[in-house]
Amino acid sequence: MTEYTILVEDTGSNFAAYAPDVPGCVATGKTIDEVTRRMETALEMHVELLLESGEQIPAPSTVALTVSVNA
Repeated sequence: MTEYTILVEDTGSNFAAYAPDVPGCVATGKTIDEVTRRMETALEMHVELLLESGEQIPAPSTVALTVSVNA
C-alpha cells in the first residue's frame, strides 16, 4: 500500500483536495471527511489508469508540516 500526502483547502463553499505528488488528481466534498474519501477513490482510479496505460506510478515524496508564527 502506498500513502500519498493530500492537501485540503476550504474554498468557502466546500473543500478541495489534491495530491502534490500526483498532478491532476483532485477531489471536492462538502466536508473534510467527504473530500478525503473522494480523494482516496480518485487516487486509486488515477493509479489504475496509469498502470493500464503503462505509465509510472509517482513515488510519494511530499511531506506536510506546520510551523507557528507570531501573527
